[in-house]
Amino acid sequence: MAHPDDVDFSSAGSIATWTDQGIEVTYLIVTDGDAGGFDTAVPRSEIPGIRRAEQRAAAKCVGVDDVRFLGHPDGRVEATFDLRRDIARVIRQVRPDRVLTSSPERNYERIAPSHPDHRVVGGATLDAVYPDARNAFAHPELLRDEGLDAWTVREVWIAGGPAPNKHVDVTDVFDRKLAALRAHVSQTAHMDGLDQMLRGFLTRNAEAAGFAEGRLAEVFQVVPTA
Repeated sequence: MAHPDDVDFSSAGSIATWTDQGIEVTYLIVTDGDAGGFDTAVPRSEIPGIRRAEQRAAAKCVGVDDVRFLGHPDGRVEATFDLRRDIARVIRQVRPDRVLTSSPERNYERIAPSHPDHRVVGGATLDAVYPDARNAFAHPELLRDEGLDAWTVREVWIAGGPAPNKHVDVTDVFDRKLAALRAHVSQTAHMDGLDQMLRGFLTRNAEAAGFAEGRLAEVFQVVPTA
């Protein structure tokens, strides 16, 4: 994901269900969110450290201990070959079956998910999954210098994708999703209606999936990539 808190807004409930099943999860955050925050009294130089600490605290709420950061500049992420290599490197290190990322496509009905960094990171992640990470001849320095052999990811889950085909019931872990988001104090402390806002989104997702009344769901577009 592009920023600290992106994974929690989009997917923390689903991730809690995965870790409850014993699935190991690694977060890779491309920026430190250094352009975020609302308190002008906090020096900009302190924001990266604050947001890294908040993301680690949020991750613990849903059972994730492995949190990694690339340190690219917030708001200025570019679709470069180097970004693809940085993501492919972690894919080869972790060797996941599933990769979750943001959508590379613009959402014209709701603009917030279409932050430029989200779209760039979504596209670069898909490129890192296919073809970069699985091709031993792509980024040859990863194998030559770091001993990272090729790895094929079986599926990508796109949060906010244009053709959703997977709804995950997160009703029973909603409190952990909310706790994860509240751990991002610099981003959410001013949001008095966070609980109600989340319930509204998740309720609409559940209704679209035909879930029973009162259920909550996160939604994804699952893309087979093996």
